[in-house]
Amino acid sequence: MKLVKAKGIADKAINVLRPHCERIEIAGSIRREKPEPNDIEIVAIPKPYDVGLFESGIATVVNRWEKVKGELPCKYTQRILPEGIKLDLFFATPENWGLIFAIRTGSAEFSHRLAIRWVRFGYNSKGGILSRDGKQYMIREESDLFELLAIKYIEPKSRF
Repeated sequence: MKLVKAKGIADKAINVLRPHCERIEIAGSIRREKPEPNDIEIVAIPKPYDVGLFESGIATVVNRWEKVKGELPCKYTQRILPEGIKLDLFFATPENWGLIFAIRTGSAEFSHRLAIRWVRFGYNSKGGILSRDGKQYMIREESDLFELLAIKYIEPKSRF
């Protein structure tokens, strides 16, 4: 699908999810401005919500979309939007937003190179949090990750 169409569908999903989120942004190939994205990737920090009998918040939207994988509550779920497009929805926290947003913006090769670099610097990632020598590092913004790894910020459309 063309970027303009994908962006329109992603914006529609964001607008439906936004009232249930502290923060939400388009990631992946749409953010990188690829001419023909295959899917939609969104990163969100959801407001507190319930599932099951007392379903509330973001679950009232996400659980209406056909599930491919990932049962709420989770860190990742894949759904089919009403337009028939696959949505990869990643959940972050304020403490790891920058890490998750950078990784999920990609490209896959770019994210892999970031991971190699943080390993070289002695960090490891577990549960979406970077740590080294028992100390956790909060990556609240993408710029925090680039700074930690001593890399000049790279615009999403140049991440390949």
